[in-house]
Amino acid sequence: MTKMERRQFLTLAGAGLGSMLIAPRIVFANVETDRRFVFIIQRGAADGLDTIVPYADPAYRALRAPLAIDDPIKLDGTFGLHPSLTGLRKLHQDKQALFVHAVASPYRERSHFDGQNVLESGGSSPYERKDGWLNRLVGMLPKSRGEAIAFAPTIPLALRGEADVTSYAPSALPEAPDDLMTRVGKLYDADEQLHALWNSAMETRALGAVNAQRKDAASVGRTAAGFLAKAGGPRVAMIETSGWDTHSGQQARLANQLRALDALIDGLHVGLSDIWKDTTVLVATEFGRTVAVNGTGGTDHGTASAAMIAGGAVNGGRVLADWPGLSTGALYQGRDLAPTLDLDALIAVTSAETFGLDPQETMRRLFAGGRFDPAISNIVRK
Repeated sequence: MTKMERRQFLTLAGAGLGSMLIAPRIVFANVETDRRFVFIIQRGAADGLDTIVPYADPAYRALRAPLAIDDPIKLDGTFGLHPSLTGLRKLHQDKQALFVHAVASPYRERSHFDGQNVLESGGSSPYERKDGWLNRLVGMLPKSRGEAIAFAPTIPLALRGEADVTSYAPSALPEAPDDLMTRVGKLYDADEQLHALWNSAMETRALGAVNAQRKDAASVGRTAAGFLAKAGGPRVAMIETSGWDTHSGQQARLANQLRALDALIDGLHVGLSDIWKDTTVLVATEFGRTVAVNGTGGTDHGTASAAMIAGGAVNGGRVLADWPGLSTGALYQGRDLAPTLDLDALIAVTSAETFGLDPQETMRRLFAGGRFDPAISNIVRK
């Protein structure tokens, strides 16, 4: 067994025995900073039109019936929040959340796999790059002694690359008793290398300890917060959420999805406590959904969608949008919300402002052929 294999085995064994039966999946990365950055990906193409509702657009209700949101939480004279997002409403009122509409990555087709590849890799086309923008961001920051940790069977593309990352899959087995873990640890007492690795795995286990039955979204948020709030813990996290592909029965399904997302962010907020003031949470999806409703009470794969940014470090209380409108002539290919803001630029500026990096250099390093957009700025407070 090589050094790397021994390291992975001990990390996986120690953490897996913690029975971390949670979903969505969480990834952490360690860097030296007081700021925290969380990227939440919505896998499946989340519908932006019923999330950040353009209630004042005269075409919205006509095109979206019967899915149109009748009672959005009004944010301004044009946009409102889905009623399930009550926690984000409070953050918006406290100027700790902002919403971005008609935003898209460079991808213009409608494949989930290709769209997620472009979003996570930062390429201009699918499979152009092998590493992820979040890994490259970690590489721009001062290193800590720790490595990134993924609570998932595989490391998401966004965090693959030169920065050290390890992962483990949640175990379905009962949690091992502390007495057994102590006796196993004694086997490594005489081995200088393995003893240190085992102790590190046990620290991870202790941080990740959570009731296996607490699978709700708020618990996921609090679990992530428990790692991020620790003095010597990670500072960057990625949380994978799924279930956003609402081809049918969208009204009830989207309401449940958004309620869970709201609880997830609230769990982060509560769990981070005083650390929340140094935190930025970015929520984005691979592409949006069609404006018109299909024949099964859902929507199909589209183009532009909405992104959300929350946290105590966020310069919130507003909606950022160059709204293209929903009239027939304004739709992309006659069917989708047209993209007017660049998701790559939003990610680059948000992460750069979070960590005090130069936005243009961050854009260049994170995204292939990326163009700095001066319209996207002042996202995070200095």
